[in-house]
Amino acid sequence: MYRRTKALFKASCQSLGSREMAKKLRSEGFVLTRHQAMKAMRSLKLQAKQRAAYKITTKRKHTDSVADNLLNQNFNPLGKNQVWAGDITYLKTGEGWVYLAIVMDLYSRRIIGWAMDKRMTTSLISRAINLAYKYT
Repeated sequence: MYRRTKALFKASCQSLGSREMAKKLRSEGFVLTRHQAMKAMRSLKLQAKQRAAYKITTKRKHTDSVADNLLNQNFNPLGKNQVWAGDITYLKTGEGWVYLAIVMDLYSRRIIGWAMDKRMTTSLISRAINLAYKYT
């Protein structure tokens, strides 16, 4: 049972707790209680990682005006540095969540500016754009 407990825990990306572990083991024919599964997990030093709650990062005011569509879906400019595009994403690191802002030249499809920070602020965007401006 211990070997199977360890395999199931690894297959779940370390997310199975004692309740779900007991259910899975029971479905495979093992006869055990939740407390026996808990004891087995404790002896194997298996502790479930709790998932972080989803965090809404964009709050749009519907009263704000929408910017004009200057590109009109034409994402293939004829020359370098005519059109830049940017985006922000967040990444999980060993030190926690960080935000990554990038600026891409759509002609060369290269990242020409980027910045990372623990908080999503306007200075994050400014640093990415300033780096892109220095690069050109």
